[in-house]
Amino acid sequence: MQVSIENSGTLERRMKVAIPEQQIDALVRQKLAELVRTVRLNGFRPGRAPLQVVERQYGARVRGDVLGDMLRSSFGEALQSHQLRPVADPVFDLVSAEVGTGLAYTATFEVYPEVHLKPIEELVFTQASCEIGETDIDTMLEVLRKQHASWQEVLRPAQNGDQVVLDFAGTVEGVALERGSATDHEMELGSANMIDGFEEGLLGAVAGEARTLDLHFPAPYQREDLAGKPVHFDVTVKKVAHKVLPELDDELFKKFGIQEGGLEAFRREVSENMQRERTRALQRRFNRHVLDQLSNANELALPQALVAAEAQRMHDESRRNLAMRGADPDRMGHPGPEFFTAQAQGRVKVGLIMAEVIRTSGASAPPAKVRQTVESMASTYEDPEAMLRWYYADPKRLQEIEAVCREEEAVNWLAARAQISPATISFDDLMNPGQTQTQEKSQISSG
Repeated sequence: MQVSIENSGTLERRMKVAIPEQQIDALVRQKLAELVRTVRLNGFRPGRAPLQVVERQYGARVRGDVLGDMLRSSFGEALQSHQLRPVADPVFDLVSAEVGTGLAYTATFEVYPEVHLKPIEELVFTQASCEIGETDIDTMLEVLRKQHASWQEVLRPAQNGDQVVLDFAGTVEGVALERGSATDHEMELGSANMIDGFEEGLLGAVAGEARTLDLHFPAPYQREDLAGKPVHFDVTVKKVAHKVLPELDDELFKKFGIQEGGLEAFRREVSENMQRERTRALQRRFNRHVLDQLSNANELALPQALVAAEAQRMHDESRRNLAMRGADPDRMGHPGPEFFTAQAQGRVKVGLIMAEVIRTSGASAPPAKVRQTVESMASTYEDPEAMLRWYYADPKRLQEIEAVCREEEAVNWLAARAQISPATISFDDLMNPGQTQTQEKSQISSG
């Protein structure tokens, strides 16, 4: 077998393979001889048909099977001998396979890039800490009260934070807007769930009032055919209600499982939950930060097959999530896989880098660590034991947890070797990244 390989791109390889006819013919004859012993042909007893007769009837099929087997096996042998790791299945181009010409083909494929990590000692990771004070607990109590709020109808103009019940119908260039109308739609003013100007246009409205809103879709917009276009809404406000927060009393406490101890016991329970959430959130934040720093510090070529597969996976997952919420992705103008390409590139890059870190560090997922992680996750549910059984009932779910454990061990390995810059962060910024003005205060001087 003759093999030659050329670099047709940064990661693309074109392999040329030629197998002589003698090698093919020998294997074809071996297969035909085996077939003679079992084949049944009219006019001959089992196993007594002449080889020439069997060859005339089955030779082409046997040769086709042999060529297929030789193509696959020769490609695998060539990969092994040249120490190549293809990213995905190759594209085969058959050059010759006729009787007397042997087998010749080319295989085009991408290989994994070589990852050469920047010296870990040169990296600087910011590791945040977070204190939970009484003010943070007070804020969380207000959040919990809002989550259990009720709505009470009022006979006054609508204000920010009020709920309005309305009918609306939208048109674009005089044509009814697809999925642009609703009846008895409940909406909290100030929630920013509608396009700019819609909620603002209902401030001051009273029950029974009709309003018209002439707005514009943002550009860019998820539906490209509507991006930047003017849209007209006819709106009828049917009810205005304001939010009524429950009192911090035993009735509310019981909803959270606090049967006795009053406000003090409730605050203690909330504080303990916040501390558990803080621990998990700090670890998630540090992990993301480390991955971002690694990605920024290390350049490598990305296999397009991996990027395309990840973009397709993200696209499919996005559609499934919309469908689970009762939305129709097609009617919403859901974008194609190419929309996710940039994000997919980032994920593929981080995945390749972390695979090298895990290989270098020897990070593993011991069963005890996996169990501890699952128990921690299950503890946040009403029935932890049921969640524990659910995770261990499916090996795929455990594989996901094992991957998390390996990544965490690899991150700890990196942190032990890199430079660490401590910082403080508020509980609100920790739990709501990007929603507030994050101000981290370094605990070490720049000098």
